[in-house]
Amino acid sequence: MSVEEVKEPQQQEPQQEAKEPEPAISYKAIVLTGFGGYDKLKVEIKKDLPTPKSGEILVRVKAAGLNFADLMARQGLYDRLPSSPPLIPGMECSGVVEVIGDDVTDRKVGDNVIVMNRAGLWSELVVIPVGHTFLMPDGMGFEEAAAIPVNYITAYMMIYDFANLRPNQSILVHMAAGGVGTAATQLCKIVKDVTIFGTAMASKHETIKEHGVTHPIDYSTLDYAEEVRKISPNGVDIVLDPLGGADTTKGFNLLKPMGKIVLYGAANLLTGPKRNPLAIAKMWWNKFSINSLQLLHSNKAVCGYHLGYLEVDQIRDVVTKLLSLYKEGKIKPRVDSVWSFEQIGDAMKQMQERKNIGKVILVPEAKKTEN
Repeated sequence: MSVEEVKEPQQQEPQQEAKEPEPAISYKAIVLTGFGGYDKLKVEIKKDLPTPKSGEILVRVKAAGLNFADLMARQGLYDRLPSSPPLIPGMECSGVVEVIGDDVTDRKVGDNVIVMNRAGLWSELVVIPVGHTFLMPDGMGFEEAAAIPVNYITAYMMIYDFANLRPNQSILVHMAAGGVGTAATQLCKIVKDVTIFGTAMASKHETIKEHGVTHPIDYSTLDYAEEVRKISPNGVDIVLDPLGGADTTKGFNLLKPMGKIVLYGAANLLTGPKRNPLAIAKMWWNKFSINSLQLLHSNKAVCGYHLGYLEVDQIRDVVTKLLSLYKEGKIKPRVDSVWSFEQIGDAMKQMQERKNIGKVILVPEAKKTEN
């Protein structure tokens, strides 16, 4: 009798549940679309997660700083942009490390960091070489951290490295209520018995006096050079000049013998939202010019400072010193106001119209607040 071959029923593969498609990763960034007015800055949505390479980290930005150089960059007047528009501006920010690339040993996911770069930091996510980052001290807020790098490094190097401020000397700080001006005032106060002349609108005088300015001067109604000489007939030991043009000559003439003027900007070029050819021509016509023989006869020094032409290694020691001063309570950034990325035009207007007292901060999402 033949035996029929019995086959076991085939087991069916269990049905897999349909997977939800992974959400596309997107993040916001402020993009400079061209040179001109406030409308040249747009918030764009970027797709795909940027991936750090060897030696790089991915940072989620919590706060970013706005600087006078950014206003000049918008008008096409800043010479250290890495490319022509469109590009993402932003030279300083703070945030949290989310991904580390290969060969990164001194940062870990979750670290709070301060970041510096020539541009590209007005973005929710940034990939940056680890050497461009600094660990935030315990207790430092993200907005404070974003207010430290550009302003305080600039003020520190001008005052201590170039000008060599010493006890009982005098200094003229222009735009004393701004980010660099506030930083400079705090750093001057560390040195004993320094007389600080500070220019600012009259409405800001009470505040800058509280910060340490000895003699506030309303530059909008008075000749600051005459006001300085009423109090100090021989002039001052140091002038920090962010203005340029005729003001540089004026500042040089205010110096005592062995005095030093440190040039670090050209704010006189910014006379409106867009580039002003007349202001450029006026600056060129009134440009400061001096020869070596005149310097010899005057016993004065002229220094030029531009953070954009320094390497990170040159400023690393300065950042270390600044963070130590912060932990000791000797410096503390003042945040003027906080604006969302979408409010970038209003934030720039706040600074360009000289309404700020302290640092203007950008955050990916927030309502504007003022101190």
